[in-house]
Amino acid sequence: MSTPQPAEALAVVAAAAVAAAFRPWAMLRRPELRHPWLAALALLPWVWSTATLVPGALPMQLSFAALLVLMFGWPLATWTMLAVGALSAWLVDPGLGSGAGGWAAHAVHAALWSGVLPGTLALGVGLMTRRWLPHHLMVYILARGFGATLLAMTVTGALWIATQPLPAGSEASLLMVGRWLMAWGDAVATGMMTAIFVAFRPDWLATYSDARYLPRR
Repeated sequence: MSTPQPAEALAVVAAAAVAAAFRPWAMLRRPELRHPWLAALALLPWVWSTATLVPGALPMQLSFAALLVLMFGWPLATWTMLAVGALSAWLVDPGLGSGAGGWAAHAVHAALWSGVLPGTLALGVGLMTRRWLPHHLMVYILARGFGATLLAMTVTGALWIATQPLPAGSEASLLMVGRWLMAWGDAVATGMMTAIFVAFRPDWLATYSDARYLPRR
């Protein structure tokens, strides 16, 4: 990848533009979200950069895109994932040995497939659960934290396999098994973190409120 793919670049730019219309920076006016947001910027680039350790640079690392959407809302999460993609590209090649075009291609690819696409899909599933399922604490944890993540990551994996050149000697069916297993890992991690935050730091979840999800007497 020497230059960003036009379709990937267009999708990332469109997501950034739509997110900007919702003024994502306004979310950081909430003091309780600033430290978690800075922690995400510090930790996630290292997680995403591990994809380069897998043969063929398969995106087989954890994403946590759905968790970012739950914590910060989709607009700020999208901008955060763009920054994480850029930082992960720098970690892969700090000297920009492949040139600015190669760095940009890696940043756009990571931001789309590890962040923007699964995060947007998780948002869509989450909105459907909020619309059609009961407003209950366990629905939020299991449906939005676990189920939406599992579905979003599985669909993202299927789309990646369907649209990207596969490594030589690999089989789409085996790659899909790998993506399915990683989707489960991401879903379990996101579900666990969601449950912990709901119990101890609900103010870290911009999409959660006691008034909506705790049953009333």
